[in-house]
Amino acid sequence: MEVLFLATFADIATYALYIILALLVLLIMITVHEFGHFTAGRIFGFGIEEFSIGFGPKLFSKNTKRCGKFSVRLIPLGGYCAFAGEDKDSDDPKAFNNKKPWQRIIVLIAGAFMNYVTAILVICLMFGIYGQSAVMAYETEEDPVYGAEYSFHDKDVVIKANGKTVYLITDIMQAIDGKKKGEEVTFYVYREGAFTDITVKLKADADFINLEDAAVLCDALGIKYGLKEDGTMEENGFRMTGLKLGFFPTIGRSFTYSFKLAGTIFTVFRQLFTGALGIRSLGGTVSTIAVTADAIKTGGLWSLLNITAFIGVNLAVFNMIPFPALDGSRVVFTFIEWIRRKPLSRKVEAVIHTVGFIAIVLFALFIDLQRCF
Repeated sequence: MEVLFLATFADIATYALYIILALLVLLIMITVHEFGHFTAGRIFGFGIEEFSIGFGPKLFSKNTKRCGKFSVRLIPLGGYCAFAGEDKDSDDPKAFNNKKPWQRIIVLIAGAFMNYVTAILVICLMFGIYGQSAVMAYETEEDPVYGAEYSFHDKDVVIKANGKTVYLITDIMQAIDGKKKGEEVTFYVYREGAFTDITVKLKADADFINLEDAAVLCDALGIKYGLKEDGTMEENGFRMTGLKLGFFPTIGRSFTYSFKLAGTIFTVFRQLFTGALGIRSLGGTVSTIAVTADAIKTGGLWSLLNITAFIGVNLAVFNMIPFPALDGSRVVFTFIEWIRRKPLSRKVEAVIHTVGFIAIVLFALFIDLQRCF
């Protein structure tokens, strides 16, 4: 009993460490975002009231002459850079709303820009250490009619599918979507120490209802997979791997991979609107932390870097959406003011952003809670 208790305590302590790492990743990327606003604001001489890491009660606070107040707060799930006169009219020439519209727009997009730049640097580091993110087939089935010549081999690393570069399993789905059983598809793979083109004859139709149809993909390409008792996918014969391609290809493909991550986010939005993806597939802040912790636990440093890059790209894209309270919405209001040569009511705009912020928080809580039931 004592041994079991010690083992359980060790497991809990270990997972708590992964949770702390996940929180740290999220906090770092949010701080990077706010630091982008802060840096651009300092360049253009904006008045800065407070730069805060975290929300809630203050743990540490210090006033500075040039950069306003710096604070560290209790709840490590966010942060902010508060500019003087951001949501109201002011006579202060350094107030946010008294600055030129183009300067405000640069300050507003600087947060997302910093997230994206940081994500690219993380991807470069990840590709430099582990190689380009790639997909490897490791549980293959030989074509019963045409044999090994028209089939994947174990440990084939897929570089391109039907002429399209592959980083994720969903890239293969997109490349062969709509093709029918018996059609030939060209793949560029790394096989037994060399790059080569292969031709695979599809063993089933490649018609994907959504990008989670891993079983359809496995059937089409002759890849083994297992199912749980409820019929859902347990595992499949694809796994993520790394493939080192040299310095300059690594830099170039880091940008391409960042675009791919951004594209994945837009694909999720599209599937939500079309109904191809249910709301239960989403997760709020709590779910993001849990998923990040699980990824670090199973994939180590590679997963830590990969999910850090994904969070960075996600924050950049999400914050540029023109929804109230987000930077994208504030950019839209600033553009309207620039065109009209006069602002909309500051009070009305402040109310709109406040309502938007409350809606985002409530939605995040809702999608976290609905995953529990």
